[in-house]
Amino acid sequence: MSQRLPIYEIADTLRAAVRQPRARIIIQAPTGSGKSTQVPQILRNAGLTDQGQIVLLQPRRLAARMLADRVAKEIGTPLGQEVGYQVRLENRTSAATRIRFVTEGILLRQITGDPSLRGVKVIIFDEFHERHLYGDITLARALDLQESTRPDLVILVMSATLDTQKLEQYLAPCDTLTSAGRTYPVAIEYLDKPAPDDSPLWELAAEELARLLPRTTGDALIFMPGAFEISRTIEAVRQRCRGNDLVVLPLHGELPAGDQDAAVARYPGRKVVVSTNVAETSLTIDGITLVIDSGLARIARFDPHRGINTLLIEKISASSADQRSGRAGRTAPGHCLRLWTAHEHTLRAPQDLPEVKRLDLSEVILTLKASGIRNVHTFRWLEKPDTKALDRALTLLADLGAIDSETITETGRRMLAFPVHPRYARMFLMAADLGCVRACALLAALTQGREILLRSTGRQMDDLRDDILGSESESDFLLAIRAWRYAVKAGPEKARQLGIHYATARQVQQLFDQFLKIADDEELDIADRPLDGEALARCVLAGFSDQVARRVDNGSLLCELVHGRRGVLARDSAVQKRPLFVVGQIREIEGRDKELSVLLTQATAVQENWLREMFPGDFFEQTIVRFDTTQRRVVAETLRRFRDLTLETNRYVAPPQEQAAALLAAEVTAGRCPLSHWDHSVEQWIRRLNRLAEWAPEFQLPLLQQEDRQTLIEQLCHGAVSYKDIKDRPVWPVVKSWLSKTQLDLLDTYAPEHIDLPNLNKPRRAKITYTETGPPSISVRIQELYGVEQDLTICMGRVPLLINVLAPNHRPVQVTQNLRTFWKESYPLLKQQLQRKYPKHEWR
Repeated sequence: MSQRLPIYEIADTLRAAVRQPRARIIIQAPTGSGKSTQVPQILRNAGLTDQGQIVLLQPRRLAARMLADRVAKEIGTPLGQEVGYQVRLENRTSAATRIRFVTEGILLRQITGDPSLRGVKVIIFDEFHERHLYGDITLARALDLQESTRPDLVILVMSATLDTQKLEQYLAPCDTLTSAGRTYPVAIEYLDKPAPDDSPLWELAAEELARLLPRTTGDALIFMPGAFEISRTIEAVRQRCRGNDLVVLPLHGELPAGDQDAAVARYPGRKVVVSTNVAETSLTIDGITLVIDSGLARIARFDPHRGINTLLIEKISASSADQRSGRAGRTAPGHCLRLWTAHEHTLRAPQDLPEVKRLDLSEVILTLKASGIRNVHTFRWLEKPDTKALDRALTLLADLGAIDSETITETGRRMLAFPVHPRYARMFLMAADLGCVRACALLAALTQGREILLRSTGRQMDDLRDDILGSESESDFLLAIRAWRYAVKAGPEKARQLGIHYATARQVQQLFDQFLKIADDEELDIADRPLDGEALARCVLAGFSDQVARRVDNGSLLCELVHGRRGVLARDSAVQKRPLFVVGQIREIEGRDKELSVLLTQATAVQENWLREMFPGDFFEQTIVRFDTTQRRVVAETLRRFRDLTLETNRYVAPPQEQAAALLAAEVTAGRCPLSHWDHSVEQWIRRLNRLAEWAPEFQLPLLQQEDRQTLIEQLCHGAVSYKDIKDRPVWPVVKSWLSKTQLDLLDTYAPEHIDLPNLNKPRRAKITYTETGPPSISVRIQELYGVEQDLTICMGRVPLLINVLAPNHRPVQVTQNLRTFWKESYPLLKQQLQRKYPKHEWR
């Protein structure tokens, strides 16, 4: 049967291409062509497995397991022999394995441990269009390896929907093979109008399924974003379609293997599979002719600005929608109903954003560092990630002690042995020092999947939990450990009564055993010892030091965290009454009202002295001096901080005099606290000084510039802490202290405040106004100038005065520096005009 699959159209071309040196091949083949199962068999039959393994990378664990099982059955070999699979924490391979299905991170770790990748002949990147982070990185490392020490390595990249132009440029030179495929037509149907916001999506899906079942044949596949929505959909379908004798089954990554196999099995009657996007690609569910697509998926993202991982329900791209609809046309003509309108479809993104643009990069960067990549910013990225995301990951790794500058540390290399996030790897190493490896392994297992404790549903459950698990705890993790131990001992029925997710408890045991094996392989002491709460808390702190948090006040659950973040502690957290704790999980949650909130969960109480001991370079005290605009005074606060998180503030501290004076002076300069006696005459004095220094450089007078003005004001403010203290302080003693007595005499002589007018009848004094750039000036009435025939000057005759000639009403009528010309040419005309208007004044 497999020989008739469309992918065999390119079998001969493929066999020829893989024999070329440094073979790089892109295979573009539509859904249902058989590429995931048949390409490794084509290469096996061509003899390539005699030269090494064929390793096929899959984005999802479920697909890797099921595809391996399918190929093993087609070849006729037990799973784990010639054909096997390897995913995180699970290995079904042997020395005889020649075709190995793996998740992407597995092969990258293998390249890190064995840079020559001995024993591997072909690497196949399947469903590459999904652009998973480890797929991108592993492809880059494989290309480096092929160009250096392994020219015989064969690299294949496969997808049904792929931007081949960009990939061809990246892989060049390469061969691109295209299979026309064999698909059946799928009729696409949309809703006539948008789904109501207040109507649950699972009810709408069940209603539409009931409508479409009589009009279609074959099995149905309903796409939902997560396990919760799947369970609700199954309930709704069973209610709506009671008389249809349907087998309704869930399919998602958290299910046990047996339940996953049941979802893809064939049944005598009609089957309805309700699945997450694990059924979108690679995985074939035979018999599907009807697809109902919610258009939603849970998509993981990382915000480098806040350091928050998010897992929100989002609209899928148009490309993903096409992949989903294609599930209905694998074996016969099909029908796809999209639970959105045709117009809404035009507004969807054409492609999914690559994971390298939206996920935490710390684990993959640690792997790159172990491979000798010093500068990750210049790494061979297919698409370069955001610089802030790279920097954030590097900062975290530095906080964990995994890297030092650009190189990996010995601690970092030891962390790589653990196939978990670097935070948990660091915890294992701390646990080895504190003798609690076994407890740490259990904690890590509890955090890998769904939370074991369900949310409380009432007072009765709370009381029961308190009686059995205890009402006091220093850690949410300790409560989870107690809950797991109780579930293992008491069984499913009693566990459910206590609100313990028993299926999760069963999965934890397997993960726990695998973590213990990893720790044992690394020669860590895994002996069973009494649970040491403080030791376990210190381990959590070692892995999550950048998520230390404290309660803002006792009246709410609002918290401040390191790196200037805020969040709300979960209401059911065991550490609600503790002032200081470390958070294991920061999640951005979308509420029913579509509002987002930052929820802090998996919290563990810590002590301040632990921070001092474990991170002495990050713990310090600091005095902050600032101007309080409300009190109009300088206040000082002594802050005790861990990194940028303030642990305690003491506000009753006398501010240092120098800092207080500087802050008060800044307020004065800004005009917010004006000094009563710093008036126009002071400003004129400063201008007189600066202009005289300009006109008579031989005097060597010191300029008084803006920064010098600030110095003088600080002197005025010395010893004061409030505006009230300085508002009415004398100004002249400080200002004039800028000059010596001799310099003051020079200033008064050559840049005087006034000038005497040689009026023959009655001598007058005129005030001189100085400007920053123009000539100095006086303003006098015409009558006061009678008898003044010579031009007026200062500074040894070097600087002529500008004379504003005023009428008897003190309004300017003329501006001049040449009095002789004024009396001869301008005055006669002015006299005629003004004498008629002011006849009582003296006119000469």
